[in-house]
Amino acid sequence: MAAAYPNMRRIVLLGKNGSGKSSLANTLFGDKDSFNVRHSSNSGTKLCVSETKTIYGRDVQLVDTPGFFDTDPRSTELRLEILKCIVECAPGPHAFLLVMRLERFTILEQMSVALMLKYFSAEALKYTTVVFTHGDDLPEGMKIEDWVNENEDLKDLVQKCGGRCHVFDNKYWNNSQDKVYRNNQYQLQQLLQTIDRTVEKNGGHYTNEILKEVYEKIQEEAKKTEETSSDSLISAFISFVDKWLPWRVWGEVKKPPESSQIKKSSSMDSFVTFKSK
Repeated sequence: MAAAYPNMRRIVLLGKNGSGKSSLANTLFGDKDSFNVRHSSNSGTKLCVSETKTIYGRDVQLVDTPGFFDTDPRSTELRLEILKCIVECAPGPHAFLLVMRLERFTILEQMSVALMLKYFSAEALKYTTVVFTHGDDLPEGMKIEDWVNENEDLKDLVQKCGGRCHVFDNKYWNNSQDKVYRNNQYQLQQLLQTIDRTVEKNGGHYTNEILKEVYEKIQEEAKKTEETSSDSLISAFISFVDKWLPWRVWGEVKKPPESSQIKKSSSMDSFVTFKSK
């Protein structure tokens, strides 16, 4: 588990499988090996993976999570991986990156947002930045904000995230000669500035009563053992968590409805409700 250094940034990557989360994490770290990238129809991160590196003189912890729908959202496996994400980011992440491909805003993307809210509550939107991958598909001369504004549902989502959005291309923009926009290093600098502004605006990292409770349990276990790795801590209280977590954290996660059951509508609100209960 990462230490809570004052200048450290703890960042969680969320999104459906195939969105490019793992590749984006490697791009942010400037390498190809920190996070495993699989290229297949069944691709994606199956387990929570956390790595920390120094970017522009600051420690940055990236936590790559299982792709939404890569596993049955009701499964114990997914619940435990989300728990591991919480443990890795204790006492709380500074930012969530909701990762999407630069393509039309499909029902799966809408369902991804719904699951994010299910796991972390609507409060997480205050800390969320939407990050698009496959930026080379962005028309020349167009900025990502302009592209977002062409789709009302996507525009609505980004607005609910405080207007925060960025674009990367994990394949073509790493060695781009464009120093202004279509360049991953430029986008990385802009993204880090966005996260800094988000932290300043929110007065710190994301948390809620559930995260505080989990963190207290972690601290209790840490006092009982010299082994303080996140895997060991999870093992130490997993029997407790397995009974407590499904009901205390997010309840029984319902299986996402079949696309045929979802009313077709131009409004995102027909499926996703962003307002806090």
